Amino acid sequence: MWKVFVILGAINAAVAVGFGAFGAHGLEGKLSDRLMEVYQTGVQYHIMHALGLLAIGLVAAYVGGSVSLSWSGWLLFTGIVVFSGSLYTMAFTGISWLGAITPIGGTAFIAGWIMLVIAVLKV
Repeated sequence: MWKVFVILGAINAAVAVGFGAFGAHGLEGKLSDRLMEVYQTGVQYHIMHALGLLAIGLVAAYVGGSVSLSWSGWLLFTGIVVFSGSLYTMAFTGISWLGAITPIGGTAFIAGWIMLVIAVLKV
């Protein structure tokens, strides 16, 4: 299990860096200031939670896998897809109702971090 989360974390970190560079160099002047902020928020949360996935993988490698750790990792991954994905899509398309989906990803992030706490407390 730990390898899955280290790999997911590393891939997502690489993707987040790529999206960040694309935003800084490829989107300059192409998006409104507001949509650029939305995009940058997506990148910021993407990279933070990619590092969280790496941390979960390392914790699992150190203490062994558990259901709580697995939930933690999958919730963070879901949060990246839903939270950052909805913000990226909103920035590119301007479809503002996608903002209603974003909190679902944020909730997944919060639940993932709580599950990490629970997993570590059980060790």
